Amino acid sequence: MPNVICNGLAIEYEGFGSTSDPAVILIAGLGFQLIDWPAAFCQKIASAGFYVVRFDNRDIGLSQKLEEKGVPDLPEILEGVRKGANPQIPYHLTDMAVDVAGLLDALSIPKAHIVGMSMGGMIAQLMAIFYADRVLSLTSIMSSSGAKYLPPPTAAANTVLMKAPASQDLEDVVAFGLEVNDVIGSPGFRWDRAALTDHIRACVQRCYCPSGYLRQYTAVQVSNRRTEELAGVTAPTLVIHGKDDLLVPHEAGEDTARLIPGARLELVAGMGHDLSPDLCEHLSGLILPHIQKFTA
Repeated sequence: MPNVICNGLAIEYEGFGSTSDPAVILIAGLGFQLIDWPAAFCQKIASAGFYVVRFDNRDIGLSQKLEEKGVPDLPEILEGVRKGANPQIPYHLTDMAVDVAGLLDALSIPKAHIVGMSMGGMIAQLMAIFYADRVLSLTSIMSSSGAKYLPPPTAAANTVLMKAPASQDLEDVVAFGLEVNDVIGSPGFRWDRAALTDHIRACVQRCYCPSGYLRQYTAVQVSNRRTEELAGVTAPTLVIHGKDDLLVPHEAGEDTARLIPGARLELVAGMGHDLSPDLCEHLSGLILPHIQKFTA
């Protein structure tokens, strides 16, 4: 896979389809790599006449790591957020949106359909806010406006995410990934267990960077709430959220759709907080009509 320099960073990406077709940019969530967007999902969108680009966000996968920025002191940062302070962190979600704009520039894409999941949905929202002229449409999946009035993750989701692998050995990290998916994955779109095990192992072998995950995590925790800015979004917007999402409860999706003028909300029964192959098959059936309707 190639990489390009975006916002001064080397960003790894992969394209599907013809570069002459309208572009669809897929922005992954916290700690997710480009391979977490299933190739079959990308190929299905591309076969409908789109150039699909999946990429590794900064600090993850094969994109550039920012180790020189150190490992964030998470308890101190979270305490600062709780007190209403503005803690110093390695970078913000707005910086990651600049990365995406830089990716469009590097690939000579003037405008694109922007699709983001979870943290990637937050970055996609920022693209629609600050780079409106580059966004053909917005699709925000299992994401949030960041409003403080929204319900938090469930106790089960919080508990598993506060845990860590038993060790940094490959099989312990894979076992932890399986445990996380058991809790926050989609009960109505479950992975085949063997396929999920193989996928997690492939992700870990491709790149395992806990410090990069923490830097991304702090960017999410300290991100500005977008409740006022979303009211100015002009991109045609589709909001997709799972009714069974324990990490980002469905009220967050409902709130996002309410804040963005004219946004369409799709609540999906049985959908949690993952990108299983069966779920992505369902998502493609929601996303394709949206981007086809708003392709220039």
